[in-house]
Amino acid sequence: MTIKIMFSKSVQNSKQILNCIKEFKSDLGTVFGNGDRNIIKLFDLDGKTINIKSFKIPNVVNKVAYKHFRKSKAKRSFEYATILLQKGIGTPQPLAYFENFNKFGLLDSYYVSEHLDCDLTFRELVEIPDYPDHENILRQFVKFTFDLHEAGIEFLDHSPGNTLIKKGAEGKYNFYLVDLNRMNFHESMSFTTRMKNFSRLTPKKDMIKVMSNEYAKYHSETEEAIFENMWMETVVFQEKFAKKKRLKKRLKFWKK
Repeated sequence: MTIKIMFSKSVQNSKQILNCIKEFKSDLGTVFGNGDRNIIKLFDLDGKTINIKSFKIPNVVNKVAYKHFRKSKAKRSFEYATILLQKGIGTPQPLAYFENFNKFGLLDSYYVSEHLDCDLTFRELVEIPDYPDHENILRQFVKFTFDLHEAGIEFLDHSPGNTLIKKGAEGKYNFYLVDLNRMNFHESMSFTTRMKNFSRLTPKKDMIKVMSNEYAKYHSETEEAIFENMWMETVVFQEKFAKKKRLKKRLKFWKK
């Protein structure tokens, strides 16, 4: 058995964090959310709340891959959070990652960060059309995404639940990315990649219109071209998503 653990340089209570990880499967801590693949628990640490994400034990092939060829999701989450903060992009403060290997490959792994209490996520903007200050938040989110693209960051899980939003002063909002293990980093991002990066966020055409109008304020392409491409990528994603759901339903039916 081999254990690998890395702490952020700012961490001063590494022993307590390690104890929380060791006690993760006990009754200690509070389960956060209802993840079906990964489990998140909250722990109190010197008066602060920390967030520990336990990743699902990988299949046989990935066990080997994560040991010899690829970084684990926990390690990537920690490293990507560090890069985001260096580039001025909001994300909860990374504290540590933990990996447990046997001779065959990766077993359990954990990513630890400070817990961030948010006012809403992007999901509320999709599901509650009359959410207070809806358009202002949406437009500021688009500017946040543009800045993400300008920094060469392609957040592959840019979906409704993965941006936490906190209200600041004077109508300003702060945005924080979570679920960080899938990202690409570019010297510069193509227009097509930028538009595709919006495809998972909302199926609502009226929101896409506002988003394309705002993005056009900062990009050289016309608003019409931005809307056309953003909407096309959204439709393609929604069709694939619906097809996947139908396939899962059929598989469940045949398993009965």
